[in-house]
Amino acid sequence: MVLKVFFPSCCSSADSGILIGRWLSEQSSAVVLAVVHFPFIPVQVKQYLGEVQHLTKVSLSVLGSWSNSKQEKEEGLSEFLEDLGTIFSHEPWIQISKEGDSKFWSCSTLQKHSSSPKEEEVILVYYDQRKVMLSHLHPPLDTGDGRAEDASKLSAIFDTVARSRVLFMTDRYDEGPIKLTHWQSEGVEASIIVELLKQTSVPACMLLTFLLSLVSGICRSRVLKFWPLSFLWSKLSTCEQLGHRLQHLQVISSNKKAQTQTQLMRKANIFVSLLIDVALGILLMSWLYRKNRIGHLADTLIPVADHVAEELQDLLQWLMGAPAGLKMNRALDQVLGRFFLYHIHLWISYIHLMSPFIEMILWYVGLSACLGLTVALCILSDIIALLTFHIYCFYVYGARLYCLKIYGLSSLWRLFRGKKWNVLRQRVDSCSYDLDQLFIGTLLFTILLFLLPTTALYYLVFTLLRLLVVIVQGLIHLLVDLIDSLPLYSLILRLCRSYRLAAGVKFRVLEQQDGKPLRLLMQINPLSYGAVVQTYRLPTYSCYPKDSWASLCKKLFLGELIYPWKHKGEKQD
Repeated sequence: MVLKVFFPSCCSSADSGILIGRWLSEQSSAVVLAVVHFPFIPVQVKQYLGEVQHLTKVSLSVLGSWSNSKQEKEEGLSEFLEDLGTIFSHEPWIQISKEGDSKFWSCSTLQKHSSSPKEEEVILVYYDQRKVMLSHLHPPLDTGDGRAEDASKLSAIFDTVARSRVLFMTDRYDEGPIKLTHWQSEGVEASIIVELLKQTSVPACMLLTFLLSLVSGICRSRVLKFWPLSFLWSKLSTCEQLGHRLQHLQVISSNKKAQTQTQLMRKANIFVSLLIDVALGILLMSWLYRKNRIGHLADTLIPVADHVAEELQDLLQWLMGAPAGLKMNRALDQVLGRFFLYHIHLWISYIHLMSPFIEMILWYVGLSACLGLTVALCILSDIIALLTFHIYCFYVYGARLYCLKIYGLSSLWRLFRGKKWNVLRQRVDSCSYDLDQLFIGTLLFTILLFLLPTTALYYLVFTLLRLLVVIVQGLIHLLVDLIDSLPLYSLILRLCRSYRLAAGVKFRVLEQQDGKPLRLLMQINPLSYGAVVQTYRLPTYSCYPKDSWASLCKKLFLGELIYPWKHKGEKQD
């Protein structure tokens, strides 16, 4: 039988005493947490362990004795340490002794109450107590039986050290009857700045919670449910991002303490994401308001809009002729071309009507960058949507006309085959038609078929323009989702203190000699950066429904609207 003793490396130079920790019988392992030095009273030690066990809910006991022969000069110390096993009565009683400056330690076990004591092979495993206490062991992504069992064994060791935090709050400067050696025995780590921030954060969080509850109450009021405000709140990506950030602020300012490591990391990731987002937004705002860049942007915006309108007019003039040598239906071509040219004329008039106010609008819009870079990017996406609204209208007109003809042709094709679409049962049934119905169907089918190329060409051109606008807006929203969902705090923690995010452990052999226990060093394997992002990625919203490529191609072929101003969960037109 192999007995594993997990010994903290910070106690290797401790004075002689007794080992306190937790015995894991199902693993035949002993997790040493601290060393109690002489002199001590056994009753006080038992009382102290009972108090710590009541606070931590960890079954602590005296595991054995520790002897540092380099510092001890008294005779008969080994016999006294063996006699302690009768007072604390732990089976097995572990005896570890350090022989001067030798790298090899002696470790033995005593089983006084066993009828047939057996010689057990002992493995000493050194671990960094501070790193193990502060780290969080993540379950393996590959949930095999063997790996899951190993992870459960490791989690018991990590959980024992982490839950014994109260034990590590006692240092050698405390005036108490018990003197301990552990990773924090030289003094409890503390920071005056951190303590001041903790004290000042309480009223700040209370004020922020009150303001957020007031804002959320206004958002849930009936004022926003009326038509103009409800339409803007549900369709503009800026409003969606503001609502998303409002939920993040409510999570951060909540008085409820995080119960698990996942909730704590989520709060920290949201806080760092908000902080970096606002910092980038302030940098963008300072850049915009320097050297009158807002005025230059306003002066550039109107000529760009005019240039886009002129290019659309030239494109429509080309479509109204003989595009690529194609023979189009002259009458329908002229009607569609003049219809779209009139819309461009209205759009140019609207842009020139708004031109005196563009600089003022951009000046006030630039101030919104102080709310974060993501809000500024969402405003940019909404501005692009408003400036290309005429292209969206052209696409909707062409798609509706093309879809009407496609579904009309498919319905008339079923008429030729003596079938019809049963609306109630959602299937194709047989049907008998008379001569007049077949004649009217043939006439309509011929008209729609010969008008289809002209409509399809307009639909193809405006669909390509619409896809170009959607790609630009999609790239902006991808950047917004990246900032919203990226677990920045976890990535910084993985970069600076990788042991805090543990994926597992590895063991390195220190020394091995016949007749001496095998000495191993337990080191923490950190999570990979991909696993950190996958584990702690924040949930985001999406303005557009996510369709597969097959569904997208089907919609393009049938003339259904793609990426309209609708949200997930709503039906498509």
